[in-house]
Amino acid sequence: MNLTPKKYVKCQNISAEWGAQRIKGLSITKTILHLLKRMLPQKQDIRQKDIETSLIEQFLYPKHGPGQMWETVADKIREKGGEIKTEWRVIKLHTEKNRITSVTAQHTKTGETKNWQANLVFSTMAIKDFVEELDSDVPENVRNIANGLMYRDFITVGLLLKDLKIRNKDGSPITDNWIYIQEPDVKVGRLQVFNNWSPYMVKNPGTVWIGLEYFCNEGDTLWSLSDKALEELAGEELDKIGIIRKTDILDKVVIRMPKTYPAYFGAYQHFEVVRQFLDQFENLYPIGRNGMHRYNNQDHSMLTAMTAVDNILSGETDKENIWAVNTEQEYHEEK
Repeated sequence: MNLTPKKYVKCQNISAEWGAQRIKGLSITKTILHLLKRMLPQKQDIRQKDIETSLIEQFLYPKHGPGQMWETVADKIREKGGEIKTEWRVIKLHTEKNRITSVTAQHTKTGETKNWQANLVFSTMAIKDFVEELDSDVPENVRNIANGLMYRDFITVGLLLKDLKIRNKDGSPITDNWIYIQEPDVKVGRLQVFNNWSPYMVKNPGTVWIGLEYFCNEGDTLWSLSDKALEELAGEELDKIGIIRKTDILDKVVIRMPKTYPAYFGAYQHFEVVRQFLDQFENLYPIGRNGMHRYNNQDHSMLTAMTAVDNILSGETDKENIWAVNTEQEYHEEK
């Protein structure tokens, strides 16, 4: 299959904030000390507060995957009388002075449009799209910067297998959750073995459920491939590098996720201008990865929402503490 070469961004063109967030507190010295400490008897503490974030080796994982957590949250909201509208896309944000007064959305399947009045607005929309949908007079420099924010998009190809070809040295099944693929002649960047996250992720314990992760740009050659072509590519690539046998594939699925990773290049160096503009809307709370254009982990993303709610309940109008989540050297912990 003929695909365009991988595209790269030079390191000097990526803001250092990206590295600071992804490897917070990490150094060669701390890595060596961590390895030495592992040789000593360890107290079992699930919070792992004495371990740098980048060196944590244990995760809390929902029985049926991360989506189960949000399904549970949705159930609780409905139990308490709340409503959740799905399959609606925001097409206009109506404003008056320094408030967002209502939101117009369109149903993605029927095309129906509705308008909802807004007292408080929590936004996880990509900021690029959010600014585009505002009906207020957005300053030209703000609109240009927002439009220049960049993203990395993502495709997962799920393969259900009879077995994996790769094994541990003793012949036992591998226990890795993630495997980063370094081979330059394949497009897949990372592999997840869902069984190893939780055995409940597969219906039949005699099978293996894996996800191939492809990093791409929306609209490029890889993104534009048909599901069938992506499924074929996934099987060919893993067979080629000896991880699976194509003949062991039982089922497959393709999931595309646009704007998965907010990028720290493009117009990002001027992002503070956009942030200051958005902070003028007193009832708006941008949260999460895309809502803040910040490559946070899931726990930090959730904490931005929790901090926003705390601010509302306490009457705090300044949003500095929301933007400060995961920017300080020691995030929300005492060692």
